Amino acid sequence: MHSRDLLWALSILMAINTSEPSRSRSHMTAVAGEPFYLEYCPSSAEREDPKGMIRWIKKKGALEQIELDPRNSSRIMFNGCALEFWPVELDDSGLYIFKMGNDTWNWNLMVISRNEHRCFTENRVTSKSVEVKKNLELRCGNHHYKKWVQRTSFYKDCREITENNKNPFNSQMNAEFQDMGYYTCVHSLHYNGKLFNVTNTFNVSVTGDRNNIIPVLYGSKFNEIEVELGKDKQLNCSALVNEDDNIYWSIWRENGIDPNVHEENEIKTKTTDGKWQASRVLSIENINENNLNFPYNCTVISGEGSETNVFILVRKGGIDDIPDHIFTRGMITASLILVAVVFVVIGCYIYRVDLTLFYRRFIGKDETLTDGKTYDAFVSYLKECRPENCEEHTFAVEILPSVLEKHFGYRLCIFERDVLPGGAVVDEIHSLIEKSRRIIIVLSERYMSNKVRYELESGLHEALVERKIKIILIEFTPVRDVMFLPQSLELLKSHRVLKWKAEKSLSYNSSFWKNLRYLMPAKTIKPGIDKSEVLPVLSRPDHQQR
Repeated sequence: MHSRDLLWALSILMAINTSEPSRSRSHMTAVAGEPFYLEYCPSSAEREDPKGMIRWIKKKGALEQIELDPRNSSRIMFNGCALEFWPVELDDSGLYIFKMGNDTWNWNLMVISRNEHRCFTENRVTSKSVEVKKNLELRCGNHHYKKWVQRTSFYKDCREITENNKNPFNSQMNAEFQDMGYYTCVHSLHYNGKLFNVTNTFNVSVTGDRNNIIPVLYGSKFNEIEVELGKDKQLNCSALVNEDDNIYWSIWRENGIDPNVHEENEIKTKTTDGKWQASRVLSIENINENNLNFPYNCTVISGEGSETNVFILVRKGGIDDIPDHIFTRGMITASLILVAVVFVVIGCYIYRVDLTLFYRRFIGKDETLTDGKTYDAFVSYLKECRPENCEEHTFAVEILPSVLEKHFGYRLCIFERDVLPGGAVVDEIHSLIEKSRRIIIVLSERYMSNKVRYELESGLHEALVERKIKIILIEFTPVRDVMFLPQSLELLKSHRVLKWKAEKSLSYNSSFWKNLRYLMPAKTIKPGIDKSEVLPVLSRPDHQQR
């Protein structure tokens, strides 16, 4: 150390020891890793008329002293008359001196390590003793960190206290013996972009008062004890009592006392603090059904009051408590309900088409009122009528309109009927598809000609890419006989593929027409002809004859 520095340190030490005697030397303990502060509280006159600049000095050893400067550390801050550590570390232990004018104040600070295995550190625990049945209240507030506190959590023996638990922090409660333990409050602080925790722990002990006390039973007010039939069980009831208090069991029934239940003699012992503890055992031998679900009450009584704990024996395992006939009846009922639900689900799946059509008809549902479309379906079919394909042509231009338009009130777009000759056919077809709610494709081996392939591909683009329209595929011949189909047809849902069977599909109530109406948009039926109208009869296709 240079001679000039030595002289400066000696002059400070002499000034402290002579002209500015220390007012106090407080011993403080802090936990490493937590925020901490030292604060000098001047009088009101000093706050209004400060005597000089505030200085903080840390003393190491007998001669070395360091004047603290917040500019030299990111952890140490000056806040009025307080010296703040964010956070305090083990190296911060030492003697701290506060100087303001001629006033000085000393602190001996010891920083200890945190207990990594518990939520608090034993050397930072405040002991608090309270008499049983007296008010227990713990103060957890910290005015210095109030503006930085984001959340405060409370713990008993390092388990968080929920809303249903008794919480002595900042609230009044009568102490019970089971309230003894370590209570910790944790303030979560957000400072300068970092999160810190400040803990405060109390070791609460509950004792008897120095005079007569209100008798207190140990344990829970309600106790459910699992037992096995044929075994023995002893119930122990203990209490903190006065010397003349009594403890007893209430075991009487309407027909007297069970012969296998016996109450032992009361035993009293004196505690180290001069109080009395009493206990009485209830013995139940060869437990039977009569002993189950009956309240055995243990009561302590004195001139100061009384208290009762309830004990109920239940059969071990729980489910055996249900009578066999009730359990069997319940299982049968549950099984029948499950079977009925399965049948209902299966029935709804099988008859889903009929149920849907009935529902539409019952509520008068109509999906075509506000969508701005002109046609309910655009029909794509083989346009050429030759001897070998006249049947599917007849089906597309006669049978479909006859049933869907005249009988069920739909409006179809048929090429030969609704497309004006002489125009741009491709543009006209694309426009009609956009004005339609569905595309019905009458598919056969001869359908995949160049003249109608555009209708198929345009409809598939609208359905699978733009999601603007739904496709209904009617197989006039089986799919296995249709060659060169686009792979995108495989993406169609199987329930949107209908198979035409001439001999079975002519009736309006056949499954073919029901499924077709199910796939068409919901619409109010306005039939234009009588239901007895006969559809044109088509002969069986050649492939069906083979």
